[in-house]
Amino acid sequence: MGGAWAQGPSDGVGAQGRRAGAAPPAETRIFPLSEVKRGLRGVAYTVFEGVDPEPMQVEILGVLKDSLGPGRDMILSRLHGAKPEYTGVVAGMSGSPVYIDGRLVGALSYRVGQFSKDPIAGITPIEYMLAVRDGEIWPAGAGGLKRAGLTGSEGQMEIQAMETPLVFGGFSQQAVDLFGDRFRAMGLTPVAGLGGADPKAVQPEALVPGSAVSAVLVRGDLSMAGTCTVTYVDPTRLLACGHPITQYGPVDMPMTKAEVVATLASPLNAFKIVNTTETVGAFTEDRASAVLGRFGVKSRMIPVVVEVVPPVVAGKMQTAKTFHFEVLDNRQLTPSAMLVSVYQSLQGTNTAAADMSFRVSGELAVQGLPAVQLKGLLAQNELNSGAINTALFVGERFGKVYGNALEQPVVTGLRLKMEAISERRTAVIETARLSRMEASAGETIEVEATLHPYQAERRVVRLVVKLPPVLTPGPMRVLVSDAAAVDRLTMPTGTTAQYAVGLADTIGQMNRSHANDKVYVTLLDHAAQAVLEGESLPEVPLSMVNVLGALKDAQRMQLTGESVIQVGSAETGYAVTGSQILNLVVR
Repeated sequence: MGGAWAQGPSDGVGAQGRRAGAAPPAETRIFPLSEVKRGLRGVAYTVFEGVDPEPMQVEILGVLKDSLGPGRDMILSRLHGAKPEYTGVVAGMSGSPVYIDGRLVGALSYRVGQFSKDPIAGITPIEYMLAVRDGEIWPAGAGGLKRAGLTGSEGQMEIQAMETPLVFGGFSQQAVDLFGDRFRAMGLTPVAGLGGADPKAVQPEALVPGSAVSAVLVRGDLSMAGTCTVTYVDPTRLLACGHPITQYGPVDMPMTKAEVVATLASPLNAFKIVNTTETVGAFTEDRASAVLGRFGVKSRMIPVVVEVVPPVVAGKMQTAKTFHFEVLDNRQLTPSAMLVSVYQSLQGTNTAAADMSFRVSGELAVQGLPAVQLKGLLAQNELNSGAINTALFVGERFGKVYGNALEQPVVTGLRLKMEAISERRTAVIETARLSRMEASAGETIEVEATLHPYQAERRVVRLVVKLPPVLTPGPMRVLVSDAAAVDRLTMPTGTTAQYAVGLADTIGQMNRSHANDKVYVTLLDHAAQAVLEGESLPEVPLSMVNVLGALKDAQRMQLTGESVIQVGSAETGYAVTGSQILNLVVR
């Protein structure tokens, strides 16, 4: 049997193939790698359309030693049959089980070249996949090939993992184009609109070797899921893909059944168009040779609510639109999934436009810690639209918490309100002046700042500020500035910043940051200031400076010759940039 085709009737391969039947064997027996040799013939199963796996012929070409890493071999094969010869190797086919003499030899997992005319595929031996099931953890680099050059020259022939099609439901092509490279870098192939999610759909067919199965990244009003093929199933677990999705190790991603609507043939990017259906468990391991899913396990997701308030049109208030979705909890994938989802929420209304600005308010809830306050006015600049800058603002704050180097937070939710403004609301501080050049401690002075809004008339902002009761006599600098300048003076920067890595410190720093729609007046007094553990300590006595010297030498403290004293601010209605330095003599 090993030298004859073992194929199902759907490919029309003759009497022997028809007798073999179209369904994978019900009992799993193993064909060991040690018995694999050139010329063996077998059958693989995958779903080309619908939910039922179809057979295709497999010809073993040989075994490539150490191709998946030191001591990890790959089986090279050629696929035969009308469908694989037409579609070639397809994204989403990875994990398709391969049988020889009714015994499971491994999973189709790798392809050769981007434009290869031959459906040549690499097979991950089943022994390597069962090691994931049995809890054997290999060292990094012992498998999970993403790309390996056969010629050693970039752009030439190479072996690489079959891509996992990542279907974006409810996302625009623009959103996928903007942020898709973040997912491509992990071996995922972003696809917008060609597929979707229906979590309430009941799919009565059981998952069997060859079935399509999906890992969910986002679900709800927006959806995102990656699909590959089941290789092995037992009553409590399954193995799929034959290569990693991220190779992060322990993961927590909802596992769903899937229906293949169609398989698109393309020499550049052949892939399966997929609708995900009911959730059946969770993927809990993402390893070099396989992903492991467990039936009946529930994944923890991060709930997100985004309210988008459209701008006033022709004097009329527009109806706000609220998006509800959940994002997976995964250190590598979550930040990118969150970023593109927030961006799509802003773009998912008919009033969206490139020159819009957005007033953001909301909070990121973290278990056991204060919520991260999210406030800002985000507008278009020379690089990005207002929607992109808003998404980047949220993503940057989320990433600081979620990517903490010392602690993994439990993020319990994100709530955002985005108020759209139908113009570019930016302004530059052009000039500033004081009402008088001399003053005593405790007195009141007036500060005047001239703002130049984008494509609009200049406007003057006046602030009345009271000087502190105690100041060092002599000349003093007065900073009239945007929020960023004040933050640079009052928060750790450079090498010092890397030591404020605890979650509490990180959240504290972000919540002390200044709103970007104000003009700030700050005094730079002639007294030492220390910035330690995320907080500024102004007017440090010289005796204390000497005590803190060891921390400064260890680069855990930032010590400057001037103390920063914030004395006033004024809202402007613009995202303000720029600064001016004024001189005041303290009597």
